[in-house]
Amino acid sequence: MLVSLKRGYSNLVTSGGQLVLLVIGAKTESALGMFVCVALMVPLSLFAWTSAFRRIRAVDDTPTSRIASAAQGYVELIGTGKPLAGAPLISPCSHVPCLWYRYTVERRDSDNKWHTEERGESDASFILDDGSGECAVDPDGAEMLVTKKESWIEGDRRYTEWLLIERQTIYALGQFATRGSVDLRLSAAEDVKQLLAEWKGNPEPLNRRFDLDGDGRLDLKEWELARAQARREVLASHRELRTTSELHVLHLPQDGRHYLISDLDPAGLARRYRWWSWFHLAIFFAALTALPFLWHMDG
Repeated sequence: MLVSLKRGYSNLVTSGGQLVLLVIGAKTESALGMFVCVALMVPLSLFAWTSAFRRIRAVDDTPTSRIASAAQGYVELIGTGKPLAGAPLISPCSHVPCLWYRYTVERRDSDNKWHTEERGESDASFILDDGSGECAVDPDGAEMLVTKKESWIEGDRRYTEWLLIERQTIYALGQFATRGSVDLRLSAAEDVKQLLAEWKGNPEPLNRRFDLDGDGRLDLKEWELARAQARREVLASHRELRTTSELHVLHLPQDGRHYLISDLDPAGLARRYRWWSWFHLAIFFAALTALPFLWHMDG
């Protein structure tokens, strides 16, 4: 659950919780039930306000660093994104080349209601380039605030995708570390396995490349060709990384500080978080004000 809160927009999650509590309180049709639900909204709103306020402070108080001269530790970076080792991801629904994706597949039932059938997101690293240098960004554990969203319906299914694409301006706030090539711990077997899994998740491009007889599936020989090509690409990527004198990496801070990746600018991010902080603070005081009234109604 904690990972889910970090990967999504926690303000929306907590606001959903507040709404659920109000609905439950109304359905109880009693002052006591509403009192209990409103009482639960008080700590929930306080937690949401604290979370939003911490994000405001992180964005406002962390100066933008240049990759070439950034200090080791917690930094803010702004640059354009590009694929790691020149090989972009392919989004699973729209098949668009990208740096990162999140998707949801919903299915409509007989009552015309949508139910989530499948969801997922990528965890592959990508490059952030600010003109002074390049930094590999690991999205694992980051809150992803991405505005590029597409949604469409095919038959009884609704597809929704959020994408970071190449050459897009990206804002990142996290733990910066510089590692020499001797510090790299690269596993060809694991990386080949991961690359093949990504290819299998997008069967159309995979078949176009390796389905030699055109029967719509890969036989054992064709799959071995795909495996050999994946190994060649992974080894080429490893060689490129090892020939680099130093590798800059941005990842999840281990001390609990906020890890954020977004296609919004810092001012837009701070403004959004500030709006949510005022909203949750208003709900907090409204709930506190309503408690005595509900208590007297129950009495």
